[in-house]
Amino acid sequence: MPFYVSPEQQMKDKADYARKGIARGRSVVVLQYDDGILFVADNPSRALHKISEIYDRIAFAAVGKYNEFENLRLGGVRYADINGYQYDRRDVTARGLANVYAQSLGTIFTETNKPYEVELVVAEVGEDADTDQIYRLTFDGSVADEHGYVAMGGQADAVAQSLKDGYREGSSLVDALRTAVRALEAQDSDRHLEATSLEVAVLDRNREHRLFKRLAAARIGDLLSSSAEGASGGSVGGDAGDAGDAGDAGSGAKSAEAEPGKGAPKKDAGGDED
Repeated sequence: MPFYVSPEQQMKDKADYARKGIARGRSVVVLQYDDGILFVADNPSRALHKISEIYDRIAFAAVGKYNEFENLRLGGVRYADINGYQYDRRDVTARGLANVYAQSLGTIFTETNKPYEVELVVAEVGEDADTDQIYRLTFDGSVADEHGYVAMGGQADAVAQSLKDGYREGSSLVDALRTAVRALEAQDSDRHLEATSLEVAVLDRNREHRLFKRLAAARIGDLLSSSAEGASGGSVGGDAGDAGDAGDAGSGAKSAEAEPGKGAPKKDAGGDED
C-alpha cells in the first residue's frame, strides 16, 4: 500500500533539501558602490565562474550547483540576446530577466521531484545609484527586490550581519571591496581571503556600452592593499591589472555585428562547483 505524503510535507522536504545544498557552497556578496554594483565571490577557480555578464548593463551571480545555475545563465543570455535583437537593447531589463528566472525556478520546484539547489542575483546598473536594480531569486522562484547589498550561500546570515554592520551607501570601490571581503571572512574568524581566492567583477556606470568588468587577481590585490584615503574608489576601466573587457555571456552573431563592442563573450567552462 503506497504511503500518502501531504503536499505541505512534500514542499517542506523539497525546500529543506534545496537549502542544505545551497548552504554547502561558498558565499557570494553583491553590493552597491558609488560608481556601480560590485560582485564578490569566495571562489578560487579561474575557469568556473559564479559571476557573469548577461547583457550590456546586466550581470548574474549565483551559488549552489554549478551545472544548474550555468543552465539558467545560458537561458538568460539567450533570452536577453533574442529580445535585444528583435526589439531594442533597452527593452532587456533585469526585472524582465528576473521574472523569467522566477517562472522557471517555480515550475521546477513544484513539478519535479528534485528542486534546483541554486540561489541567484540579477543586477542592472542604472544612470545613478537610485536607479540600480538588484533582484534576488531563491530555489522556489521567489523574487525579492534588494537595496544596498545581498549575501547568498554558505553561512549567509553571518555574512549578511557583517554587511549590515559595515556597509555604507556611496562607498568607494576600495571600501566596498574591503567590506565584502570582511563579510566573507566572517564565516570563519581564522580564515584570511587572498586575492587569488576571490572572484570579483563590477558593473561600472562610467563605462560605455558593455558595463561589466571582471577584475584580475593583480588588480584585486592592489585594491585590497590600497589605503582608503589614497584610493580613487570607482574607476576600474583601463587599469593594467584588470582582466580584459570580455565577460562570460554568449551572444548571437547578428547582435554583435549590428553594434560592434556590444556582443556578449564566450560561455564559461562546464563542471560542478560548490
